[in-house]
Amino acid sequence: MGIIQSPSLLFTNNFHFSTSTSTHKPKDAKSQRFLRSKLNSSSFRDVDDALAFFNHIILLRPLPSIVQFCRFLSAHVGMKQYHTVISLSRTIESLGISHNIYSLSILINCFCRLHLVNFGFSILGKIIKFGLEPNTVTFTTLIKGLCIDGKINGAVDFFNDMVAGGYQPNVRTYNVIVNALCKCGKKNVAIELLKGMGERGCEPNVVTYNAIIDAFCKDKLVFEALYLFSRMRNKGIPPSIITYNCLIQGLCNLG
Repeated sequence: MGIIQSPSLLFTNNFHFSTSTSTHKPKDAKSQRFLRSKLNSSSFRDVDDALAFFNHIILLRPLPSIVQFCRFLSAHVGMKQYHTVISLSRTIESLGISHNIYSLSILINCFCRLHLVNFGFSILGKIIKFGLEPNTVTFTTLIKGLCIDGKINGAVDFFNDMVAGGYQPNVRTYNVIVNALCKCGKKNVAIELLKGMGERGCEPNVVTYNAIIDAFCKDKLVFEALYLFSRMRNKGIPPSIITYNCLIQGLCNLG
């Protein structure tokens, strides 16, 4: 499963699991109810258990919906089985089940986690081609993928394109890009984003502030960090253990 094919092949080539109507086909109603119930819970011991289960559920008739398959794919993402998710997506497509914006966003996330953000953008192109509407999760995932690859300027540009296109970033979108900006030494840009969040109807949370406070402390700008800490408290945002750890470490570094 380590071989990644291009996204153009993703929806035409089949990843072959055992799909023959063998003795393993769940025929009785009780077995089918059990399988569908487990699919909805998406609770598996390990990857092998999940893959064996997949070989059973693709024999169900009627087939599970794409919404149910999304839960299954998300479980694999939780196990960091990104290559597997890409392969399973091909199989789901080969069964005649149409992807939706959620399954394709999961796929984009897997490509981004594998440092294949360009493939992620190819999936975005397919989303638009299919007449689906990308959402904030889709764009945030791609922004994070650019940040993972160290393409911070590209992430900022794409963020600006997202806003210019009329899409409203949420606090997670801001947190992804603020954190990336702080880690590459662009605190001033991060602070400007922080100031603009309220104007765009999205209030920062403790994660947003922690990223900038940590960056200040690492640059020995503890007084600036304490000022930001005070502003956060005045806004009614309770600090976390991470907030205090950053400030304590920053003060210790100054003696």
